[in-house]
Amino acid sequence: MIPGGGQPNMQQLLQQAQKMQQDLANAQEELARTEVDGQAGGGLVKATVTGSGELRGLVIDPEAVDPEDTETLADLIVAAVQAANENAQALQQQKLGPLAQGLGGGSGIPGLPF
Repeated sequence: MIPGGGQPNMQQLLQQAQKMQQDLANAQEELARTEVDGQAGGGLVKATVTGSGELRGLVIDPEAVDPEDTETLADLIVAAVQAANENAQALQQQKLGPLAQGLGGGSGIPGLPF
């Protein structure tokens, strides 16, 4: 309800919605450019993903490479990528959460992971 009992100004509401939509698009673009790291095995394996979750890099310390035990290396890689993705999701929440709330809540917006 608008103070004073008047009707909401539709033009103003549309402008606010367009601004929020643009802010959301800008935040998503920033996330796609921002890199986030994750690691496993005390830093033996490090993964870098974008804020939107795209794997960009993987660094494996030679100490983690044992030809007799590739399973452990694979587990470390998976754990490092998962850690990086968790950090990316936290960044998404930080950047997009307030915008999603401004658009009427989190879980009801298609395309947003929260």
